[in-house]
Formats: sequence, structure tokens, C-alpha cells
Amino acid sequence: MLYQSYEMQRMMRDAASAWSAMASEMFSSPAMMFATGGQSAVPAAALDVYSHATAPRGKPTFGIDVIELDGQTFPLAESVVLRRPFGNLLRFAHAGLPADAPRLLIAVPMSGHYATLLRGTVERMATRAVVYVTDWADAREVPLTEGHFDLDDYIDYLIAFLEHIGPGAHMLAVCQPSVPCFAATAIMGASNHPCRPATLTMMGGPIDTRQSPTEVNRLALERPLSWYENSVIATVPAGYPGSGREVYPGFLQLTSFMSMNLANHLNSHYAMFKNELAGEDQKVAATKTFYEEYRSVCDMTAEFYLQTVDKVFQQQALARGKFTHRGLAVDPGAIRDTAIFAIEGERDDISGIGQTKAALDLASGLAATRKKYVLAEGVGHYGIFNGSAWRSRIAPLVEEWILQHEVAR
Repeated sequence: MLYQSYEMQRMMRDAASAWSAMASEMFSSPAMMFATGGQSAVPAAALDVYSHATAPRGKPTFGIDVIELDGQTFPLAESVVLRRPFGNLLRFAHAGLPADAPRLLIAVPMSGHYATLLRGTVERMATRAVVYVTDWADAREVPLTEGHFDLDDYIDYLIAFLEHIGPGAHMLAVCQPSVPCFAATAIMGASNHPCRPATLTMMGGPIDTRQSPTEVNRLALERPLSWYENSVIATVPAGYPGSGREVYPGFLQLTSFMSMNLANHLNSHYAMFKNELAGEDQKVAATKTFYEEYRSVCDMTAEFYLQTVDKVFQQQALARGKFTHRGLAVDPGAIRDTAIFAIEGERDDISGIGQTKAALDLASGLAATRKKYVLAEGVGHYGIFNGSAWRSRIAPLVEEWILQHEVAR
């Protein structure tokens, strides 16, 4: 009944949001008598903040129209090059790229947000590489007839995407997909797969959550897996293509995200209210843009979520040498020629310092010259892959690493 109760609340909230938006416009209209003298500014701003905070949201678009390269502007073409039930493979390219430009697969977290959360990552890397992106589906939109999707399937999808891109591609994992990307690289290395990635860059990933455990890591260990099964898993109700599918709902994930930093979110909205009163339109727009993306969430399959909690956060299976794929042990020592770059943020409160770096030690069969580690000073979790530090300090290092390990094809 959890999902059904939410749907009833959502319908009432959507109506309240719409009425608030209309009321805000009314209070703001100079045509209304009470809009003069400034008396209506406070209710207009308050209603606008509430309306935006509660407005319904769908799947955002990347909306990256052009790329600037060496003083020139090029239209960026986005296309779907491979369609799968639980996620498509997107391609971003522009005419300014040479024929032999590096090809980079960006693995997006399946953690409640859409792939567009990495818009800044894609936009920056697309300047000098053909970028491919894992565009995961909202589980409630996938019919039961398509089967299930778990951590093993995620790894299989990565391998299939790399096969589609072809030999010599590079892979970049942001946060949670560092584990399946590392596992996929080891699996492909063990079989000498021709499409194994030339490089694997992992940023803020939970390879070994025993290192500098964060609040997220501690919360995952507080309760047994059965608690998660009984408390946060719901069934998609009628009216959606995925009706009857068990999922970890996006609305619960958003609640979790918000509660972790509730004071910051409240302060952000209060600042938005004050900026509206002060006529700081650019600041208001920036806050709205951030929350448009932040509040756009999707469901993930129950089996993927539970397996991730169990194997990644509770068992630390990869770090302990107990990680399996389709029942077979995954050997990190099988990574012998994929160059690995581990990047961490000094102020990361999601994946602590040392958690991603642990991959370098696990890859025991890889020469030291093919390993690199960087700790980004003063950078938090989201700053690793988005914002000014990412664009000016981190992305150039990733590009340099990729070019250093480009292979002939």
C-alpha cells in the first residue's frame, strides 16, 4: 500500500502546487490592486517557492545544444545507438572531433536520479571525445514481461555497451557504478575480451566502504538486509507499464537524499525566498535549476537495490575477494592492461577517502605505471564530476590519462 498511498498524496500535492503557482502569479501581477505598494511581494515569493518545491517532475533532457572547442562552436548531436529494456546507450558527438577521437563510456549511477544528473560531466568530456552514456530506465516504466534487473545484469549491460562501442574504448564510472565497472573490467580482462576498456576512471566510488566510512556507509550497516526488504521495497501500482514490479521507489530515495542534509535544503529554499523579494532573478533561477534536476527521481528494481546494499555496502564483497558474477568469482588480478585512474574528493561525504583508491591495490596484476590516484583538495562528492573544480582541475587530468593510454584501432 506504500506506493498507492504516495500516489494519492501526489495527486493532492500536484493540485496544491498548481494552485500555488496561479496564486503567486496573481499576487505578482501589477494588474491586481493589491500588487501595488509591495504588500503582495511576500505571499507571491512564498507561494512561488512552495509551488516549485512541490511541482511534478518527469525525466529531464540533457539539453546540451552546442560544444565550444578551441574558440569554435559546434552543434552537439545526441542519439540512441542501442536500446535495451532497462537502459539505452546514448551517443554524443560533434563535427569538430577528429575521426580518431577517443571514445568514452560514462557509467551513470542507478541510484534514483536520471542520467542527466551527469550533464556537466557529459558536456565537459564531449568537447574532445565521442561520449557514450548509460541511460538507465525508470523501473516503473518497464513491464514485468521484460524480466528482472540486478547487479549481475548491470555488469552484463556494461559489457554489451562496450562491445557495441568496439575495441579501444575508455570507461568512466561516477560513484556507485565504480563497483560494477571494476568487476566488468576484471571479467573482460580474464577472458582477454577484445573490447575490454583501455582505461577505467573511477570517481568517488564505494570499492571498499571500510575505508573512512561515511554516514551513508554506517546507515547501510545498521540494519539487516531483511529490514530493507520489508521497509523500503514497494510494488508499482496499476497505471504504469511496470505495474506489479517490486521497486525501491524514487520518492523514498528523494526523501532519503533530502533528510541527509535537511538543514541545507531548508536554507536553500529560504535563500530562494529572500532572493525573490530582493529581485535577484539569476540566483532564484540557479536554485530552481538545481532542484529541477535534484527532485527528478526514478524507481530502481528491488533486486538491484537489495543486491547492491548486500554485496557492496554490507559484505564489501569486492574488497574482501568475495564478489561474484553469475555465480563465478571475479578476480581483480585479471586486470592486466586496463589503466586505472582513481579520483577522490577531500570533502566527499558519500564515498570516504580511500574507498576508490582501494581499487588500485586490488588490481594486483596491473603495473604501477598503469595506475594513478588523485585527491581533489576542497572538493565534495558532487564537485568531483560537476562544477568549476571538475571542469578546470579534474577533467583535464582524465583527458590526459585517456590520451596517454589510447590504443591503435
